Amino acid sequence: MTSIVVLGTGMAGMGAAYQASQAGVSVTLFDKNTYPGGHTASWVTPEGFVFDEGPHISFTQDERLQQLLAENIDGRYETFDVYVNNYWRGHWIKHPAQCNLYGLPTDLVVAVLADFIEAQHREPGPIENYADWLIASYGRTFAETFPMEYGLRYHTTTADNMSTDWLGPRLYRPNLKEVLRGALTPQTDDVHYVSHFRYPSEGGFVSYLKKFFAAHEMRLGHCLERLDPKTRTVYFKNGHAQRYQHIVSSIPLPELIPLVDGVPDDVRAAAGRLACTTCVTVNLGIGRSDLSRACWSYFYDRDFIFTRLSFPHMFSPGNAPPGTGSIQAEIYFSKKYRPLDRTPEACIEPTIADLRRCGLLRPDDRILYRDARLIDYANIIFDLDRSDAVATVHGYLDDIGVHYAGRYGMWGYHWTDESFKSGEQAVQNILGQ
Repeated sequence: MTSIVVLGTGMAGMGAAYQASQAGVSVTLFDKNTYPGGHTASWVTPEGFVFDEGPHISFTQDERLQQLLAENIDGRYETFDVYVNNYWRGHWIKHPAQCNLYGLPTDLVVAVLADFIEAQHREPGPIENYADWLIASYGRTFAETFPMEYGLRYHTTTADNMSTDWLGPRLYRPNLKEVLRGALTPQTDDVHYVSHFRYPSEGGFVSYLKKFFAAHEMRLGHCLERLDPKTRTVYFKNGHAQRYQHIVSSIPLPELIPLVDGVPDDVRAAAGRLACTTCVTVNLGIGRSDLSRACWSYFYDRDFIFTRLSFPHMFSPGNAPPGTGSIQAEIYFSKKYRPLDRTPEACIEPTIADLRRCGLLRPDDRILYRDARLIDYANIIFDLDRSDAVATVHGYLDDIGVHYAGRYGMWGYHWTDESFKSGEQAVQNILGQ
């Protein structure tokens, strides 16, 4: 009988487990944490606020996956229209900013329009990096004022050090009429790539996975210490050893590779070149619910400590006690480009001060809950080292029969549905062999 060991119990791990069970294949999942879910984990504070490990929503267009997730929570989910905005030098700008220039300084708007029109009527030349793409798409003034500034804060490296592999639908490219309309009137169409989203009514985002947790054998508190591809055995720090017939890993590649016996030097070096951001989330419970019109907000100004805000109480009424609200602020670092220079707790008071400075918090607001948490792996950085390094690492894992899935196994910009399906695909690859 075919059996599969899965390392990780997040979206990718559950996708692998689900696909295996559908095929009648035995599967055992291991996780270093004492709780399941990986980055989809949620927690409830004593005051009754629910926070996720970073903002999570479901906006998949895959009807099969929509139905599967809905069934997992017995159809108890919230559906909301999305409104997103941006903050730049005291201005609140509807997202995306390139279609909503109305109300910004006249000289800036004129320069943006002139550059945008010029960019549409010239050959862009070779697109060698993200900076080239931004200037060719939007003109230099807008590119340097908005997406390059935000990208530096979010990715921790400059746009000319990034590829364009990750873009997909994430940055909207308007036509001239849309840009002109957004410069002349505040009434514009909604063109964000997310029009509406789903979120569990109770228990946070992790609720989507709880039925999977109950359906599969999971061994928690098992931190991988060594993987021997010759004997097909994984060893854990608690002393447990497990033979495997097939294996799927969602462990981050820079952590997995050093634990594999006999890794060649070039593969080890390639794994060391892979970069990702580290995120400190500051989580606040506030004594009122009317905090923001937006579900989340992007901040461009470098003198604000946070890069993005989300408002979990707007995702579901079950995320906060009645009459209260919640804020999750994201502050980004990276080992490769912007090392963490403070404790997570040291981010709390500057976050509160900046929330007051931009007007989201009032001086008399009651802060009912506050904490800060460190997420070691947040977003993959698509720097110019990534492509070759990933190819080297994946080629080696293919050779030794270790399948990989998820954002950190694939080392890609995976949304939650893509992570789940990557786990399914890994098992399909195993069965196809």
